Parts: sequence; C-alpha cells; structure tokens
Amino acid sequence: MTVGIRALPIDVVHLIAAGEVIDSLAAVVRELAENSLDAEATRIVISLYPEQGRVRVADNGSGMTLDNLRQAAAPHTTSKIRGSADLERITSLGFRGEALHSLTQLATLEIASRSLPSEPEDAIQPGWKIAYDTQGQPVTEEPVAIAPGTIVTASQLFANWSVRREGLPPIAQQLRAVQMTVHQLALCHPQVTWQVQQNDREWFNLWAGNTARQLLPQILRDVQLGDLRELRLEISQKNEGSQLKGEGNSPRLTLVVGLPDRCHRHRPDWIRVALNRRIVKLPEIEQTILSSFRRALPRDRFPVCIVHLQVPPEQIDWNRHPAKSEVYLHQLDSWRERVADAIDQALRLDSTALPDSLYSTRIGKLIKAAESDGGYRVNREISTSSRSHAPTPLRAIAQVHNRYVLGEHPTGVWLIEQHIAHERVLYEQLCDRWQLVALTSPIVLNHLRSAQVEQLQRLGVEVEPFGEQLWM
Repeated sequence: MTVGIRALPIDVVHLIAAGEVIDSLAAVVRELAENSLDAEATRIVISLYPEQGRVRVADNGSGMTLDNLRQAAAPHTTSKIRGSADLERITSLGFRGEALHSLTQLATLEIASRSLPSEPEDAIQPGWKIAYDTQGQPVTEEPVAIAPGTIVTASQLFANWSVRREGLPPIAQQLRAVQMTVHQLALCHPQVTWQVQQNDREWFNLWAGNTARQLLPQILRDVQLGDLRELRLEISQKNEGSQLKGEGNSPRLTLVVGLPDRCHRHRPDWIRVALNRRIVKLPEIEQTILSSFRRALPRDRFPVCIVHLQVPPEQIDWNRHPAKSEVYLHQLDSWRERVADAIDQALRLDSTALPDSLYSTRIGKLIKAAESDGGYRVNREISTSSRSHAPTPLRAIAQVHNRYVLGEHPTGVWLIEQHIAHERVLYEQLCDRWQLVALTSPIVLNHLRSAQVEQLQRLGVEVEPFGEQLWM
C-alpha cells in the first residue's frame, strides 16, 4: 500500500523542534543561563529539583517589560536578531527564539521579571509574573514584588513526553552534566557569580573573577593559581599572512594553560575551546593543542588548556547544531597556527630566566657541594660566573629526602632534583667526549628507513646492504 506524503500536525512539529533544543536537564540550564548572560546579568542563581523535574534560574539582568513578557514564549520570538542578514553576524548566545517556546511544549513554564528603568529619572517599573500554555501564550498575569531581573521556572519537565522522560540517564549523571554546563559557561564569563542549589540546599558556588585563570582553581581543586599561565594576544588585521580579516571586533586569542611541571591530567578531559564566549567542539584545534604539548608532558599525560577565540561574527556559522556546540569556522588553519604559536609562547621561560648553560654549570657545582656530608672535602661556597653575570656566591644549605638540593643565592633559593641534574651532567659529558669506536664484528640492522640510513652515514657509520631489508 502506498502512503502519500502529508504535512505533520503543528503540535507534532513543535514537539520535534522542542526535542532538538531541550533534550536534558543540562540543556534547560544552558538555555536559560544563556538568556541571563545575554541580559548582562552579573549574578545567576540556579535551583534544581531533579526528582520533581523542576528548574529555576534567577538573574539580576536587565529584565523584561510586560509587553515583552507576553511574547517571550511565543514560537521564534527573540530580541537578538531582526532579519536574515543578522544570522551572519551573531553576537549573542541565544538568537533563534526556540528555547522558551520549547519549554512550553515539554514543561509548565512560568516567568517573573522586572525591567530596569531606561533612564535614572524614569519611574520605577513594576514586576510581573506570567504562566504560559503549551503554545507559548499567556494564561495568567499578575504583578509580583521582585528585584530587577528575571526568574524562569520550568516544572514537570518531560511530563507529557514519556519516551524522553524514560530515556533520561540516572539523576547523578544528569547532575554531572549540569555541573559541567555551568563550569563551561563560567569560564567564558568569569565576571559572573554563579550559585547552584539542589533541593533548596547549596550545591556549589563560583565567585566572579577578572579572567578564566582566576576561576579555574575553583573548578579544579588540585590546581593553584600559580600553576596556570595566561596569555592574551591581539591579532592585527593588517597581517596579510593571517587571513583573519573581518568586520566587527578585532580578533584576539586568550590562552590559559597549566604549566606542565605543575599540573596535568590522566585524561584529555580539560582541553577546552571557546568561540565568542561559548564552549564549542573544534576537533582540529583540540588536536593542535595536544600536539603542542606533546614534547612538554610525559607519556599518557594530558594538558590543562583553555583557548578562547574572539572572532569576527561573520566568520562563524552557528547553524550546524541545535545546541550551538558545533560550528563552521572560517580560516580554521590560520587559527590553528595562532593557537600553536600562543602555546609555544606561553610555555617559554621568562626573558629574565638564566640561559641553560648557566643552569647546567651551577647545578653541577651544587651537586658536588651537597656531597660534602658524605666525606668529600668540597667548599660549600661556590663562585659562579658567566659571560653576562659577575661572580656571585652560591651555597648548598640542605638536602631534602635524599632527593633535592636546596641552594642559597643572592637572587633567591634554588631547588634542584639531584638525580635528574646528575643525568644532565652525564649527558653533557657524553656530548663533549663521544667518539666512534670500530667494532670487531658488524651489527646487523633490519627494517631501516632511508632517512635512518642517511643519518647513520652522516655520523660516519659504514652502512652496507646485507640482504632484503637488512643492513650491516
């Protein structure tokens, strides 16, 4: 039997669209919190009641007038864009006008808001609370006494969509997703204070800071502020090689990295890429970050790294995914180069650091001084000098746990891991004194690449073919 093509009923269309935007508890928090951020809120309070399927998000943003409240939950209504041309220049977190209307399809929605006066001399605006039906139309309106800002309450989430409700993960998993969502929003908006409650009890807070570097130790408890380095780069649009020209704000890159010798992870779970104040998935840039740290971290260790790109809005297409987590970014290769250069710059020693040769010389002498307690007659006072530094005293004052040597110097205190330092001394001796010694019998090597054969020949080793994939 042939079934003809028919238009879907409008209520089915609304449910499908709602399911694309709101598919979890974390998605509700994300959409409502993004609206608060667009309203320039500096404090956001999120209250969760997961067993009851209820979420409340309160903010101190600009608020809404009664007229705006009446239209807020209607389908595809938004204050962020006006026409199709605006889709190519998205500057806000929300712009599609889908989130609140989707919530009316999946939950019972209620919004209370009070707007700020546009001018200081204007009359104080009253607050209003509106409940909406499943089409996003106001059902009840009543005045309410609240501070300027907005309170959105979504109750009985997925109550009328049993398939989605039954498919939700366990509550503990949902809460972890909510926590990660708030963390990601906070890192992109460090000037905001976040208070998250669960069943009317405090869950966690994130206090405002100036940068993501100041916020990250609140999220990763084992990371200290001194373990992180931040770098900000303004990217000149006059640079012809960058190909990053565009209208709007000047491109810039902000980087927060954990110093590899102080903090790293066992999994690549703290590599974040943000684009115009939103965490997104950009696998190409994430791979660039991993490659940039490959020589700085031990095997099976991964960096702590947050890259925030501020890109002209016309260079981003946000319409790749309903959650706006996947995007199309123009000039991606140029941005990858910028990220790699920024990480390399952030991991370099400060310009005031001493040259490596001076470190090696002083460390070697410190080791000898530290061994004086073992019967060696070595003066603990060491005179150090270099071409660029006058002789200064360096004194070994202690050995800690038979592993570290503590040295006193006029410019500060030196802490040296003596075993690694001794390996460096031996390595430099090998570099200075190595020589080729003739072997009594040849060594047979197999499966050498042509580049390896050439390298051996450059070192002066005689290499001759000795069969298929064999060399003598």
